[in-house]
Order: sequence, then C-alpha cells, then structure tokens
Amino acid sequence: MSEKQAVVLLSGGLDSATVLAIASQQGYQCHALSMSYGQRHAAELAAAEKVAASMGAVEHKVIHIELDAFGGSALTDTAIEVPESLEAGIPVTYVPARNTVFLSLALGWAEVLDAHDIFIGINAVDYSGYPDCRPQFIQAFEGLANLATKAGVEGKPFHIHTPLIDLTKGEIIRQGRELGVDYGLTVSCYQANQAGEACGVCDSCRLRAKGFIEAGFADPTRYQIKT
Repeated sequence: MSEKQAVVLLSGGLDSATVLAIASQQGYQCHALSMSYGQRHAAELAAAEKVAASMGAVEHKVIHIELDAFGGSALTDTAIEVPESLEAGIPVTYVPARNTVFLSLALGWAEVLDAHDIFIGINAVDYSGYPDCRPQFIQAFEGLANLATKAGVEGKPFHIHTPLIDLTKGEIIRQGRELGVDYGLTVSCYQANQAGEACGVCDSCRLRAKGFIEAGFADPTRYQIKT
C-alpha cells in the first residue's frame, strides 16, 4: 500500500469524480469525503458512493451537517427556485461558506489520518461565479490550514490540490476519460430527481452538456422525461 494518503472531497458530480481519479493515478491512497448538507436531493450522495467504489477509494465517509438550517441558497432552501437561465453576478445556487466548511472538515480528517494532501474539484474557468472556487480562496485556506493545526505548527504542512482549476469542462472530461472515469455514475444536476435523472436546464446541467460536446464524447447523463 502506498504511504501517500489524501482526503478527496467527493460530491458525486463530474468534477469530483475526475479529481478522485487524478489523485489515485498520482499514487495516493484516497479517503473520499462527502457531505450531506441539506441539499435538495440525495442522488448525488448515492452517486458518490458508486464513484468511490468504482475508483478504488480506501474508504468513503459521509458527514451530516445542516447548512439548510441557514438556507440562503437555492440548493438548501426549497423556497428559492433553481434558476433555469444564466444569472448576472453570483447566482442563487451559491451556498454561503460551503467550500470553507467542506475544506475545514476535510482538514480535520486529514490531520487525524496523518495525511497532508487534500483534493477538491473546484474550477475557475467553466463555473458559476462562486467566490469559493477561485485560486485566491484556496491559497488563503491553505495558509489558514497550516496556521490552525498541530501538524502545520510542527512543520508538516498541508497542501490543497485543485487539479481542475484552470481547465475547461471539456478538458476535464477528456482527462477523466483517459483515467477511466465512468461519468454515467455521476450526478451534477442541481435538481435531480430521486433516480438521479438530471433536469437538463439548470446551470450545472448546461455546463456539463457543453463539456461533453467540447470533449467530443457522448453524454451519458440520464435526463428526466418532460411531460
């Protein structure tokens, strides 16, 4: 077994599945971490379980937190509709502090595991304008991680890996296909149904569909049948 250990944040979507494959290809023993945070549907968590198993993760944990207790996002508050067209500025699908919370929990687990590498599938090219998907945020969090932990203070720094941050969705898909990712297992839709079928009209669905066209591969996404 490789001595290289990593915590990989795994949402069950296209990007995080690709990141898990990249970390594994780089020789890490991957500990996959998913969040049940009060999101609109659990289909992505079921997808994460399948992806973790298919990519050979050492283990897969699901942590339950209640970001829906605050709401403030179309993904955590059913009173706010998921937009079906692109919005100017930061969209209502932004979940306040989500990546900060997720990375903090990944950091805690990594320190317990004596792992010093954390992988997250954020992207600053084909993304929805979220402030916590920018390189500046990752740089700031990595600095915080190394100030706020016993390991960091004792000279065993943490590194936050964002291998997709400068890639287009098409480039991500091509890389994932080369690494054997089965994108048919993934769920990216903001409002998928219980069967994991995508709506086809939300921002995430549009970016995903555009990516498969750019990559030149058939889109394996299962879409809801509109009546």
